[in-house]
Amino acid sequence: MNTLNFRPWQDGDDLALLQIWGDPSTPQAHLDRTMLRPSTDDPWARTLVAEDDGVPVAAATVFESSLHPDRLWFFAEVAKDHRRQGVATELLRRLRLEPAPSGASALKSRYTAEGAEAEAAAAFAASVGQQPLQRSRAVVVEPGGLRLPVFDDEGLTLEESATGSVELTQLVADFYNAVHGWDRAEMTLGRAQTMLLGEPTGAKGAVVLRDKPRELGGKILSFAISYEPDRIDAPADVLMGWDPSLSDAEAREALSGLLAMLVHQYPVKLEVDDAMLPLADLVDSLIAAGQTTVVTTTHIVATA
Repeated sequence: MNTLNFRPWQDGDDLALLQIWGDPSTPQAHLDRTMLRPSTDDPWARTLVAEDDGVPVAAATVFESSLHPDRLWFFAEVAKDHRRQGVATELLRRLRLEPAPSGASALKSRYTAEGAEAEAAAAFAASVGQQPLQRSRAVVVEPGGLRLPVFDDEGLTLEESATGSVELTQLVADFYNAVHGWDRAEMTLGRAQTMLLGEPTGAKGAVVLRDKPRELGGKILSFAISYEPDRIDAPADVLMGWDPSLSDAEAREALSGLLAMLVHQYPVKLEVDDAMLPLADLVDSLIAAGQTTVVTTTHIVATA
């Protein structure tokens, strides 16, 4: 291998690296590559590219997140024939020479647990001091397997909700903050709309399960927001959550009833973090019953 040249990211690097790296191995890998971008100060981000004889072969980025302010995101990818030669380590060393304005220094990364690439990613994470922080699974829940809830005029109620509803937006923000104690979040009403509920996110609609009709003062127990799937024939992507003031048992019951309605006829795809205890427990029981399939498992790792 020739001596590598390191330089900032520039226009055209994404296409040049795609030719060297090839197509991403998983949908998660595709999303991770979108982290690579020109260096900026607002939001703060720094990206470096490694060149071998003038050809880009690797890139890495580190950047601040206003949503999760305690850790910096880090992502690196290296061409197959340049791996295990310390390229990613050197990229990270150079990126760490400039401290982030926020003062955050802990690094957070993620990788999808599939095959040799996942093993290599885990080994690299360990080599730079990153330890397991969280597990996230994308699962497809099939019809059947869940008991439908019983509705009545003055009790449990299912209703559609506008994604712009202040009530729903506040609950989504509260839920997100509550289930991210492992990576402190500052989700606000505005961010919830921008990141999870607004039209640019692909959100198509929402349904909520109330303890009684809204006109009788009913409160939302659980919610489901649907998004455009990657393919027309794919299950709908759904974000499910619950009122964080509920006990785990109450939340699981509310989630089970709403999920039963969602999958009454068609499968849906969910993303479930282990920190979402009531939902993770429900999904585990459905996996054991053969009603749910794990599509991908993503591990999030971080330095102390």
